[in-house]
Amino acid sequence: MKKEVVAHKDPKSPISEVFRTLRTNIQFISTDKKTKTLLITSTLPGEGKSWIASNLAVTFAQAGKKVVLIDADMRKGRQYVIFGTPSKPGLSNYLSQVGIEETKSKSKGIITCLQKTEIKNLYVMPAGSIPPNPSELLVSQKITKLLEKLKKVCDIIIIDGTPCELVTDAVVLSRIVDSTIIVTAHKITKKDALERVIKNIQNVGGKITGVVINKMPISGKKYEEKYYYYGDKTEKEEENLKTIAREIPKKQKENLTTTSNIETYNTTKPKTTEDILKQMNEYLDKDKFKKGEEND
Repeated sequence: MKKEVVAHKDPKSPISEVFRTLRTNIQFISTDKKTKTLLITSTLPGEGKSWIASNLAVTFAQAGKKVVLIDADMRKGRQYVIFGTPSKPGLSNYLSQVGIEETKSKSKGIITCLQKTEIKNLYVMPAGSIPPNPSELLVSQKITKLLEKLKKVCDIIIIDGTPCELVTDAVVLSRIVDSTIIVTAHKITKKDALERVIKNIQNVGGKITGVVINKMPISGKKYEEKYYYYGDKTEKEEENLKTIAREIPKKQKENLTTTSNIETYNTTKPKTTEDILKQMNEYLDKDKFKKGEEND
């Protein structure tokens, strides 16, 4: 299993705590309807979509939930790499019925495509073989029936979709899931690209739950403060934590993905594109103001 599954490799780290906060927000985000299918998408590649999906799935499993993580990026899926599972059979094989055991029971076909991970309660359905028509497979009724069958045996299904600016796969999936989260990256994601993605999802009837801003810069001091969250410690332990906190900015300079900070935005009440973008703009303006104070 890759080191980027930080929620499993280092469950007491500040990053893991942020993922637990994200998990809690998702659990309580809708009071009238329980979220069982969650789509994670982004605007473009490289914004951390698969990293967010994998660690979020781990935190749900750690909470005792039965979790299925589906890699719906049938062009360039990488969840099998992250969790160290076989790459196929997977989603494409199940939807096309190519490359899996032909059985009379469709449920057995699903089991064939689910890969067990090192983490209790967490199963991964990899993207599978690269099909010539991934978008068409996602439009078919088979994907809807697959989700309905999985809902009966697990607590939550997390889907790692494709970047919306490149292909329409994730937009298509947003119609049939309970909630969609858009992953963005600090100083990488363009506002107009995010606006297009939000509008495209809303135009097909998809429900956007929130936006996650990944790769936020954060000072060593803030990390140090978060380490104190973990209860009473001896003076030696506290000193060790301070040392770790000071080392984190150095790792950030080496572009380690696992040192990225996450900020989440709940869009339960504001459902329009303008409201979501306004929330993000307010945060960015506030961030600039803080930096200005620090420089002064």
